[in-house]
Amino acid sequence: MAHDSHAQPPHPGETLREDVLPALGISVTEMARRLGVARETLSRILHGRAPISPDLAVRLERAGIGRARAWLAVQSDYELWQAEHRTQPVIERFADLA
Repeated sequence: MAHDSHAQPPHPGETLREDVLPALGISVTEMARRLGVARETLSRILHGRAPISPDLAVRLERAGIGRARAWLAVQSDYELWQAEHRTQPVIERFADLA
């Protein structure tokens, strides 16, 4: 596995769990209800076991919790880092397109 000096970016659920929920002073159940998602779904996101979907990102923005594009950018950064640090097949470059 290739490793670089960049630390693993946080899963966006970590930000929701550690920063947003305490700032709002509400429970996971209440946040799930207000966002229109199942509590189990939200719990999986908060613990980094499921991604923030475009639908949830839009709901967060409509609820006044950040911008949808920002949530998706953090999710994308997390997923790209994961992909870059998994074993990948040897890829031959397309020299003419490089």
